[in-house]
Amino acid sequence: MAAALAAQGDSPAPCRSRCRRVLVPGLLAVLATGCAAPDQLDRTGSLPAAVDAIFAEYAGADGPGCSVGVIQDGRLIGSEGYGMANLDHGIRNSPATVFRTGSVAKQFTAGTIALLALRGDLVLDAPVRRYLPDFPDHPDPPTVRHLVHHTSGVRDYIGLMSLAGNRSQDYFTNDEVIAAINRQRELNFEPGAEYLYSNAGYFLLGQIVAAVSGQSLREFARTHLFDPLGMRHTHFHDDHNEVVARRATGYSPTDDGFRINVTTLDMVGDGGVFTTVEDWVAWDSNLETGAVGGPDWVALMHQRGVLNSGDTIPYAFGIAHGEHRGLATVGHGGAWVGYRAGMTRYPETGYSFVALCNRSQIDPMGLIAATAEVYLEDRMAPVEEAGESGEATAASTGSEEADRVEPSEEVAGRDRYGGSYYSPELDVTYHIRAAGAEGLSVAAGRWDPITLAQVDDGVLRGGVLTFRFGNLAAGRFSSFMLDAGRVKNLRFTRVESGDRAGRM
Repeated sequence: MAAALAAQGDSPAPCRSRCRRVLVPGLLAVLATGCAAPDQLDRTGSLPAAVDAIFAEYAGADGPGCSVGVIQDGRLIGSEGYGMANLDHGIRNSPATVFRTGSVAKQFTAGTIALLALRGDLVLDAPVRRYLPDFPDHPDPPTVRHLVHHTSGVRDYIGLMSLAGNRSQDYFTNDEVIAAINRQRELNFEPGAEYLYSNAGYFLLGQIVAAVSGQSLREFARTHLFDPLGMRHTHFHDDHNEVVARRATGYSPTDDGFRINVTTLDMVGDGGVFTTVEDWVAWDSNLETGAVGGPDWVALMHQRGVLNSGDTIPYAFGIAHGEHRGLATVGHGGAWVGYRAGMTRYPETGYSFVALCNRSQIDPMGLIAATAEVYLEDRMAPVEEAGESGEATAASTGSEEADRVEPSEEVAGRDRYGGSYYSPELDVTYHIRAAGAEGLSVAAGRWDPITLAQVDDGVLRGGVLTFRFGNLAAGRFSSFMLDAGRVKNLRFTRVESGDRAGRM
């Protein structure tokens, strides 16, 4: 369960330049001789030694790595593959290798929504139910625009499916995800009141594209974006059994090597785009020129969300505005199973950087921030002026980590908590039971039991889960509210044996 919730960590952060100091062993030695000015760098298609040093840890023939591209004014001026695309067959990564991109895909989904809006086929400020009639009839309905900017309050579906008792390796269908979203009686917050990253919002945008256009998101994007831009090796991957030529396999490190880490899930919209560094050049150029979509499309793609308070957030249409050592950036990161991806554009300079990786625990946004410093050092503010770490400002995705509290392993009055509790929104029963001498654990569905610790009277915590109990009667709590990162305020009610307690 914890692994599935942790998979929500896709970050829209345009860049994090702290890697320049601490991320890459050997990089400082290369930079100590002085950064080459952009016009002194190799323009033949290879990357300079300073960039090779940044990716050196991932360049060996014994592990997966990344493919990297440097784009200037719409032209790929340097690219390289580091590490292996497939360890079974000894195939190396290259700029032509096809990678899953995680939440980097959100900009393609947003791009299709922008096309439909500009054509008058949908209204961004219309309620979601106008296009998806089975969506819950919330008193304050979220709009399509709210979904785009992660201000809808719609609970994250990855969190919902995990909280319903699924493990990260379990299979579930699009229809099951839709049913879970449609069972929700509440939102995380009033639409427009806050920013909270939600994969459910972008999954729903994909469903809206299909409802409005009569084509699946995959087909609409192919017909109206990828084919016109010449992105021949890019698609929304909505069939996990489909063969994809030159695909990199995703891997996760183990104590003695690597294990394959891929998914059987077919959800797209929030992710699911397969692409290459070579194809990326056309997309990057379109974000500047609007060859497909026109200048109004470009402007809309970069339009930031605005909260009810009037505050503007960094998140636009699947991309986030930020800053890196005095330079404006636009970018997004992605993380799903064994794949990591990141892209950052520096619009004032004409430079863009992309890294597509097939090893989890890689930080592609940090790697391309370090790469950008090789090319743009002479245009950037000194690190001291940019801040101690030089980190970019960006939209927050919300932390999955709970506040730092020293929990107690002994649960005072634990008999008050024990029992079975049912959530109609998840259609699942949680079983809270005694564990050890004075402790408690919770189990649901296919989970292994999770140990619970008491952080306050009536408040238990286990990993990313926080249980807030209430309605104490006859010495027992009758309900609790559950928070778990991007899913908040789920209500559970005590049930007795023979009622809903048997549901898993």
